[in-house]
Amino acid sequence: MPSAATHPHPHRPAMRDILARPHVPALLVGTLVGRLPTAMAPLALLLAVRSAGGPVLLGAALAGLYGLASAVGQPLLGRLVDRTRLAPVAALAASVAFVAFTGLAVLDLATEPIAAGALAVLAGAATPPLEAGLRALWPRLVPDPAEQQVAYALDSVSQEIVFVAGPLAATALGQLISPAVALWACGVIGGCGAAVVATRPPACWAPVTRREVHWSGPLRSRGLLLLLAAMLCLGVSLGAFNVLALAVADLNGTGWLSGLLPAALSAGSVAGGILYTRSPWPLSLPRQLLAAAGGYAICVAPLLFTTVPQAAVAFSICPGLYLAPLLTCAFLLCDRLAPEGTATEAAAWLIAVIGVGQALGTAVAGRLAVHGTTAIATAVVLSAALTAAVLLPRADLLNITPNTPLEKSA
Repeated sequence: MPSAATHPHPHRPAMRDILARPHVPALLVGTLVGRLPTAMAPLALLLAVRSAGGPVLLGAALAGLYGLASAVGQPLLGRLVDRTRLAPVAALAASVAFVAFTGLAVLDLATEPIAAGALAVLAGAATPPLEAGLRALWPRLVPDPAEQQVAYALDSVSQEIVFVAGPLAATALGQLISPAVALWACGVIGGCGAAVVATRPPACWAPVTRREVHWSGPLRSRGLLLLLAAMLCLGVSLGAFNVLALAVADLNGTGWLSGLLPAALSAGSVAGGILYTRSPWPLSLPRQLLAAAGGYAICVAPLLFTTVPQAAVAFSICPGLYLAPLLTCAFLLCDRLAPEGTATEAAAWLIAVIGVGQALGTAVAGRLAVHGTTAIATAVVLSAALTAAVLLPRADLLNITPNTPLEKSA
């Protein structure tokens, strides 16, 4: 039986069609606002420690603790959502995070490192599972398989707003008012986003199933484990890319490159996501994932051979064209590979491993920085290649039951 992806849809849905659906705009905006603290907090912590006269190492440690705690907390909160509902979990988590951020805002981080570390862990662990919650809700918000593909692409494209607006907001608040206000704002903004999501009817929908789930949750799916391994490699590539941007900027004596290269990658991702929704790929979903992973790896390879600013910017846009399709396919497959009753936790695991990979990539590339930009670019390219290489030998594990939409190719 041919896939829905192999034949033109009678009316190919556009992003505006998804946004016209009930509750979708509010849920999407609320999720984006609620996720801003994940991009604001690491920079706000660094600025706050520096403002208090503390060492940069302490700021980096607090930012790392926050990110690690968030990576651990998301799957746990996702499991709780699968057992209850999104609304109460998001509201409770946002309240705890607000208290933790308020504590960080009033604390002297330089003289109270242990208390600061504990509060950073609490704030990270209590990050509301809005991203995973929305991605688990998409199949119920847009039941049509073709619309689901566009919805996940819209989700992937819109997340670029978080990574651009978050650091800008933290910097503006830290510079114009104070880093303490930036930290407090993380709690306020996160709470506002969670409130918008929690007050929408879909956040109160009961799980599709309440049957008993194995203790390992979605991790008993071998296909999902394979997908998580590939996305960990992608995260490493993205984390190392940020360090590469900084190294290229330092080499050329042009500080603006450190922000422009990630922005170029994000711009490419937005363009790639829009093109993906308008021109569907005539492949089964696992093959789309492999094609996107391969395209990303091939397009990132030229970064090995140039440090010229204009070329570096152009070569940063190209891999971005495959990034949104890659993430879209990954989350679509994640939802289909997750055992019944574990969709939110599975999405949270996928988000977590990408985050852990980014932290790992940043750390590895930071150590390679003493060997020059070529060494860092090698880390970016190799981890991108591993994203595809991990999937290729056991791509059969990504196959789902024949009656799953978008799965069987002609």
